[in-house]
Amino acid sequence: MSELPDPVLDRMPSTPATSARPAPGPDARVAIRAEGLGVRYTLQLTKKPTMRATLSQRLSRTRGKAFWALREVSFTVRHGESLGIIGPNGAGKSTLLQVLAGIITPSEGELAVDGHISSLLTLGVGFDSDLSGTDNIRLAGAFMGLDHRLVEQKLPEIVQYADLGEFIDVPIKTYSSGMRARLGFAIATAVEPDILILDEVLSTGDAAFREKSKQRVAELVRDARAIVMVTHDMNWVLEYCNRAMLIEKGRIVVEGSPADVVQAHQERSAERRAAAAAAGVFVAAAKERAPGRGRRRRRR
Repeated sequence: MSELPDPVLDRMPSTPATSARPAPGPDARVAIRAEGLGVRYTLQLTKKPTMRATLSQRLSRTRGKAFWALREVSFTVRHGESLGIIGPNGAGKSTLLQVLAGIITPSEGELAVDGHISSLLTLGVGFDSDLSGTDNIRLAGAFMGLDHRLVEQKLPEIVQYADLGEFIDVPIKTYSSGMRARLGFAIATAVEPDILILDEVLSTGDAAFREKSKQRVAELVRDARAIVMVTHDMNWVLEYCNRAMLIEKGRIVVEGSPADVVQAHQERSAERRAAAAAAGVFVAAAKERAPGRGRRRRRR
């Protein structure tokens, strides 16, 4: 199988993983191969489009302004690698994960996936709030196309890992965000996926569960599973990823060792904050909030 060409933008050389990070397994198979991925949206700038304006636009074949959430994104992930994707808000990180999970069809480029994908992108997605935790496990298994007997076999393991106690039989509409995260992560990892996709969900929950989830991610990497995660926790990237990628404005800026990519992200973030402060953006925002702090204005 031929390798993909390097992305158009810069790549940093990879450095050996430290002992704190799980080392890649011996499996050199490519789990994810992306080449030139792009996701294009059409922005409708009118707030309240009328029927007449909509018909006129369709007949004239005019389109709204194009916005590329992703553009020219190329990379590979091998089995046994844990790739951390970082970047500022609105960079396109979550959009990329949705493409990898098959939720969004890319507007351009090619994507090849080898293996079963399990994803945990947003807390509560796929859950029925009126059903109990146990029933939602069965429901999630059906959505994932798993055999009912396999789900029943895995059920005690999932319940034990989620560690929700008697709340496992309570409707999840009563769950906190941390409890939903524990249940969702337990379901996503119990099926031993070939590829696990996570989007900023492990930062939710108590410290004990976060530590347990980190150990589970390390186990999956040691078992030659491929993991792709989006996070704003740089410690996560440094400790539990053996590769990292920085995305800004829908494009890959840097890809390489976690230490190098995190450093580049922090430096670029500091530059943006300094530029914004010099322009008076943060100062003005602080001045606007200060007078109303802790007070409410009464209407007369």
